[in-house]
Amino acid sequence: MERPNWAPGDIDLERPSVARVYDYWLGGAHNFAADRAVAQKTLEYLPELRNIVLNHRAFLRRAVRYLLGRGVRQFLDLGSGIPTVGNVHEIAQAVDPDSRIVYVDMDPVAVAHSRSLLSGNDRVSVLQADVRDPESVLTSAEVTGQLDLDEPVGVLMIALLHFVSDDDNPMRIVGGYRDGLAPGSFLAVSHAGYEAEEETGSYRAARANYDRNVTPMTYRNKVEFTKLFDGFALVEPGVARLPAWHPESPDDLDEAGSPFPGFGAVGRKE
Repeated sequence: MERPNWAPGDIDLERPSVARVYDYWLGGAHNFAADRAVAQKTLEYLPELRNIVLNHRAFLRRAVRYLLGRGVRQFLDLGSGIPTVGNVHEIAQAVDPDSRIVYVDMDPVAVAHSRSLLSGNDRVSVLQADVRDPESVLTSAEVTGQLDLDEPVGVLMIALLHFVSDDDNPMRIVGGYRDGLAPGSFLAVSHAGYEAEEETGSYRAARANYDRNVTPMTYRNKVEFTKLFDGFALVEPGVARLPAWHPESPDDLDEAGSPFPGFGAVGRKE
């Protein structure tokens, strides 16, 4: 296929990526045929997956607005993916144009497109890095030049940690960011997961297709998810299924069908 002008020349157009598959499910245009093929196949197994992805996105919006209401004006978005409408900088700078944001991702397409889209916005920086290395992220020129880590920061891990296996020790990763933050900082996390008895055949089929063709995922239950907030005080309502965390209206809550397969929460560093 012809390489679009927004795609770096050193990436493999035939290899699906997490960021581009996610972009496709969100309705974005920055994905390739290989990404769309995997995304569509996964939707065949689990048609409700697009709604699930949109719920993670809606949680991001609600969490950022909540943090803005608590006075946070600095945001570190880890595993930020490809910017689409309603991203962190748009939400935050609509409330306060002086809000500062750093986007971090390891996907070169996500980073290249972010830099192109955000060119000219001097209160937003983009860092290509592995978020599993908190020290390198927090000491990078992009972070130290944009954010004041002596003041509260809102750290966002939206649909990120289910791509971190237990072998990579997600609690260590979260702890590395926590220890580098000032008191009064917040952590917002959304995560795919459910209790063992809730798993259906369609979930298993969709997981197998995604794990085989994109990257393995680690689903966690409520207890496992809650442990990620060690050292943070959970704000109300604590850990909740994503649609139930600060819903914008009663219509956001799906009262029919099985429980939503994902958790969300926000915690404050005391």
